[in-house]
Order: sequence, then structure tokens, then C-alpha cells
Amino acid sequence: MFRSVRHMIYDLIEWRSQILSGTLPQDELKELKKKVTAKIDYGNRILDLDLVVRDEDGNILDPEQTSTISLFRAHEIASKQVEERLQEEKSQKQNIDINRQAKFAATPSFALFVNLKNVVCKIGEDAEVLMSLYDPLESKFISENYLVRWSSCGLPKDIDRLHNLRAVFTDLGSKDLKRERISFVCQIVRVGRMELRDNNTRKLTSGLRRPFGVAGTSGL
Repeated sequence: MFRSVRHMIYDLIEWRSQILSGTLPQDELKELKKKVTAKIDYGNRILDLDLVVRDEDGNILDPEQTSTISLFRAHEIASKQVEERLQEEKSQKQNIDINRQAKFAATPSFALFVNLKNVVCKIGEDAEVLMSLYDPLESKFISENYLVRWSSCGLPKDIDRLHNLRAVFTDLGSKDLKRERISFVCQIVRVGRMELRDNNTRKLTSGLRRPFGVAGTSGL
């Protein structure tokens, strides 16, 4: 049970980072939000917690504005979906247990450990630092983003994570090792005013995400 919940929390943390990065198209963002709500409902079920009734977009239904019959029908649909997910997870787990040893023997996996010490870049405003792996020959990213929020003071927004900004890029298999070159790319997105020199309070804006800089290794 502990391992199952731990894996679900890891998934939710990763998906939350993707949603907050603001880089997903609307269709992918909508699908990802559905995955998040489905994972939460599934976790509540295996922990014997209350089932949260939602609409088609994943929003929690308000009992003050929704009829009793509608709530009942939505609850039936949600319960059925969770039960189907439980059966699916059980079937997948059985298949994984059967094929795990053969799979790992045939396809060894590797991981890349990253420890972020500091961001030496004079911005003057808050920023988001996104790190990922990139194949320059195929011109595409081959991993998800590791997101770190950096404050204008030159420290992580989450000060508790100071000197503990670590990430592991996992499941780098034989296909990745056969790539001619893999680059480690760091993107910096400034979060704040439209223009850094904008001192006019009438025009002052905030919270805008603007590309600021990018850096990368020649290859790994």
C-alpha cells in the first residue's frame, strides 16, 4: 500500500510540474488534468476515503447547485470508473510481475542524476528554471522537464529545498545509449513584468512568463 501511494504521489508531483510550467497545448493540458483527477480518485478509493464527485472537466460538483438525482448519477459513474481502474491496475500488475525479470534482462535501463547548486544569471525578477534532455540530431526533447522556481533574490522560491535541488532522469534504455549525442538543456523563463525597464506604475504588469535564456551541453 505504501509503495502504491508513493508512486501515485510521484506521478502527481510530476504532472503538477508539467501543468504549472505553462508549456502544454490546451488539448494536452485537458487530458493531463483528467489523468490527475483520475489518479486522485483512484488513490482515495484504495485508501478507503470519500469519493469526490466531479463533472466531465474534472471540477468538483457543488451540492448546493446540483440536484440530488444528478449527484447520485455522477456518483454511480465515478464509482464505476474507479472500479474499472482497479481491475485494470490489478491486471497490469499481474502482467508486470510475470514479465519483469525478462524485461529487465533484455532491456537494461540507466539514469542520470542532476544536482542543481546555483543559478548564476542576473534577471532582476522571479524565474523558472527548466532542465531536460535533448537529442540535437532529431531536434526533439527526450525527457520531461525538471522545474525549479527561482526568486529575484537569487535563491529557490522554496527555501527549504536550498542545497537539495536534485532530480533523476530515469529509464534511459539501450535506445538512448545508441543515440549519437544527447544534450542537457537548461531553459530560463522570466516571470514578472512585460519589460524589465517598465517603471511606469500605470503600465506595470506582473506574472507574465517571458523566455529569458537557454544553455546546453555539447553532448553527454
